[in-house]
Amino acid sequence: MNGLIRWQRPALATWPGFGRLTDLRDEIDRLFEAPLTEWARTTQLLSGWTPALDVYEDKDNLYVRAELPGMKKDEINLSLHDGSLSISGERKHEAKFENAETYRSERFFGRFQRTVTLPAPVAVDKVKAQYKDGILTVTLPKTEEAKPKHIDVNVS
Repeated sequence: MNGLIRWQRPALATWPGFGRLTDLRDEIDRLFEAPLTEWARTTQLLSGWTPALDVYEDKDNLYVRAELPGMKKDEINLSLHDGSLSISGERKHEAKFENAETYRSERFFGRFQRTVTLPAPVAVDKVKAQYKDGILTVTLPKTEEAKPKHIDVNVS
C-alpha cells in the first residue's frame, strides 16, 4: 500500500467544545425568537387588530370576504371611495369573569380598518353586502366597461 489513509470525520465525542457551540447557537436562536415574538404581539396590541380578507373576481363581479367573528351587523361600516373599499368597525370587549384569573388572552378587541384597492371599476349603486356566520361578503358588480369583451374574429 502507498500509505494513503481515507479521512473520516471525527465523532462529536472527540470534540467536546462542538456540542457546547451547538447548544450556544440554539440558546441564541431562542433568545432572538422570544423578544421578536413579543414585539410583534405588542405592536398588534397597540395597533388594534386586522381582520383577514380575500379579494377575488369572476367576469361580472369583484368579491371581498372578511372574517369578522363575534361582531354584530351594526358594528361594521363599509365605504367605497375612489376605487377603494374600506371595512371598519369595532369589536367590543366582553364582560370579564369576576374572581377569575386569566391564563391566556389572545383575542383582539377594539377598532379596526381594512382598505383594499379594487382591481376594476365597480357599479357603486349595485354593491351588496351580506354578513353570515362571522363572514362579511361584499359583492361589487363591475361596470360594463370593466367586464371582459368577446371579440369575434372574421375569416376572409
